[in-house]
Amino acid sequence: MRTYGVVLAGGVGVRTGLTIPKQMVKVAGKPVLEHTVAALTASPLVDEVIVMITPGWAERVATLLGDRYPKVSLILEGGATRNETTRRFLDAIDADEAKILLHDGVRPLVDDEILAECVTALDTYDAVDVVIPSSDTIVEVDEADLIRSIPNRSRLRRGQTPQAFKLSVLRDAYRRATQDPGFSATDDCGVILKYRPDVPIKCVMGSDNNIKITQSVDFFIADKLFQLSASAAPGRTPEELAARLAGKVIVVLGGSYGIGAEIAQAAKTAGAVVVAHGRSTTGLHVQDPDQIRAALQKVNEAYGRIDAVVLTAGVLRLGALAETPDEDIDESIQVNYVAAVKVAKAAYPYLKASHGHLLLFTSSSYTRGRENYALYSSSKAAVVNLTQALSEEWAPDGVKVNVVNPERTATPMRLRAFGSEPAGSLLSADKVAEASLRVMASGVTGLVIDVRRSSAGGSARND
Repeated sequence: MRTYGVVLAGGVGVRTGLTIPKQMVKVAGKPVLEHTVAALTASPLVDEVIVMITPGWAERVATLLGDRYPKVSLILEGGATRNETTRRFLDAIDADEAKILLHDGVRPLVDDEILAECVTALDTYDAVDVVIPSSDTIVEVDEADLIRSIPNRSRLRRGQTPQAFKLSVLRDAYRRATQDPGFSATDDCGVILKYRPDVPIKCVMGSDNNIKITQSVDFFIADKLFQLSASAAPGRTPEELAARLAGKVIVVLGGSYGIGAEIAQAAKTAGAVVVAHGRSTTGLHVQDPDQIRAALQKVNEAYGRIDAVVLTAGVLRLGALAETPDEDIDESIQVNYVAAVKVAKAAYPYLKASHGHLLLFTSSSYTRGRENYALYSSSKAAVVNLTQALSEEWAPDGVKVNVVNPERTATPMRLRAFGSEPAGSLLSADKVAEASLRVMASGVTGLVIDVRRSSAGGSARND
């Protein structure tokens, strides 16, 4: 039986106060809608995807998605109500029977496990809802906002999506509903419950991460959750990393020692082809655009492609700005920020051809400038902004851009700046390398990847 994923994206974002539909707002480098479509099309159990979009936006959505999601068969304008939107896609499906997954376009964090649970449950049931337990006490109030009852929350669930149905059952429920002059519903399981009460509705477990973007703050929450998803991205074990990175051509700039050297070694161990450059090993200066272009061109000529470019080079000079020599100011800005711009520009054509990955590095000081860190902190903040901007610019070309934000790490650069520090107080460079490889093995983009001692291999967030 064929399975259709239907993305319900007909909202206009009134509660968020936006001038465009909330599903078109970018989060973690992509519009919310594209994240949702990507999640459904990535499921091996979904055969075809239909997108129901806000009237007037169908052409722009078609341009956005392009031909990168071949499972998307139809992009249709939704109706004035949820009921009308449902009837439109029911009429558009040319089949007597199928499995239907109805999913909110503004729930971009649905995972494959939830989708699989829904599809599997339809082998036994004709209607399925995704729910999670209620962690809050729910109260029922009257017209005067006085509490009438407090239901036992152990029996209460919060509804999410997808909602899944056999096509024939959903069609029949809507056929009956249209005969009811008072029919109105915002929930398709509610339609089944009212007009086909004979049909049991099976509940499967959802996820706290499967949030619906409704209010403005939800965009920030979704950003954070996408960051965290990077730490759970495929490729956590050495075997999975090897499967994803084997044969990939990775260029590491700043690979003489420290984090860069660890990334180069870890990538080689995973089976990647690695070319590492550094000022003290190959004489490459990352702030020199001619040297960068020549180095990348040589790699491309030798191997026919470049799948990832990693820039770890940095310089840390402490001291008050007013007392810093001009040559040190220039070097700090050139190495810590301008180099990232020049490397990105030089790497772009190669990464566009391979749908590859640009991985940059920042510092925890980027969130707030620190005394005697003015140049370093401000440059690293600029790198974060560069990452977020490029992730949006390059997303249509399939190029991923992320930035790693390691906690204080035991590197030669830090040793020179701060001297010896207590054992166990610093993150090891190999842990940063491990987290970096996991990011390169994933499909995430536009993220600030936090790497902390307290988390095995790192976590992630977005600012």
